[in-house]
Amino acid sequence: MTTATPAALRRRPGISRFRTTSSPLYLLCLGVVAVIVLVALLAPWLVPHPPNAVDLGSALAGPSGAHPLGVDASGRDTLSRLVVGARTSLLGPLGVVLFSTVAGGAVGAAAGWRGGWLDSVLSRGSELVFAFPGLLLAILIVAIYGEGLPPLVVALGIAYLPYVSRLTRSLVLAERERPYVEAYQVQGHSSLQICLRHVVPNIAPVVLAQSTVNFGYALIDLAGLSFLGLGVPPLTPDWGRMVFDGESAVQSGYPLSAVLPCAAIVLTVVAFNVVGEHWADKVARRDR
Repeated sequence: MTTATPAALRRRPGISRFRTTSSPLYLLCLGVVAVIVLVALLAPWLVPHPPNAVDLGSALAGPSGAHPLGVDASGRDTLSRLVVGARTSLLGPLGVVLFSTVAGGAVGAAAGWRGGWLDSVLSRGSELVFAFPGLLLAILIVAIYGEGLPPLVVALGIAYLPYVSRLTRSLVLAERERPYVEAYQVQGHSSLQICLRHVVPNIAPVVLAQSTVNFGYALIDLAGLSFLGLGVPPLTPDWGRMVFDGESAVQSGYPLSAVLPCAAIVLTVVAFNVVGEHWADKVARRDR
C-alpha cells in the first residue's frame, strides 16, 4: 500500500494548471484585452500625429485622411490621443490592482493563517477601510497632494484592499483545513513555509481572477476622477480626461472626441470583467 504525498493531497490546482475554455464570448474579450494592451505598449509607434499638437484652425474638424477620427476643440488629433491615452488609462488601474492585490493578499493571508488576535485586528482594520468610500478618499488625497496619477493609485489601492483581503482570508481559512497542510506539518515543515510555498499558490487563481475584475472597476473610478478634473494633468492624454475635454464639443454638436474615449472605456471594462468572471467561474467549477 502506497502513502500519498502531501502534494497529492492538494485539492485546489496550482496556477500552472489554470487553463481556459473555448467560450466564444470569453475568447472575444480576451482578444480585445490583448489588442488594447498591445496598443498601449506600442503607442509611440502607432500614433499618426503628436498627441498634444494643437491646430486651432482645424478645431472640431470631422474625420479626414489626415485625421481618421477627427480632432478635438483644441485641434488635437483624436486618434493619437486615444492611442497614447490607453497607456495612462491602463497604467493607473494596473497600479491599483497590484497595490491592492499584494497588500490585501498579505493582510488576508496573515489573518486567515495565524488567526487569533492578529485576525481580529487585521479584520477590524479592513472593515474600517471598507466603510470609507474609495472615491472620497481619492478626492481627499488629491486635495492634500494635488492632482496626478500616483496619489490616486495609492488612494484607490487602499480602498480596494479590503475586497482582496477578505477574499484571501476566507480562502486561507478553508485551505488550511486541507489534508495536505496537516501532512506537511507532520513532516516538519514550518508554518511560514507551508503558507508561502503551498497555500498561497493554491489560492492564487481565485485572487487573480478577482483582481482582473477589480481592474475594470478601477479603470472606471480613475476615468471618473479624471472627468471631474481630479486625475492626470490637463496635457496628459487619458480617456477620462478626453471625455472631460470633449464635453464642450458635445454641447456644440461635435460629440466624436468625447464619444470615442467613452466607448474605449466601456469596451475595456466589459472585456476585463468577462475575462475575470470566466476565470473565477472556471476555478469554482473545478473545486466542486
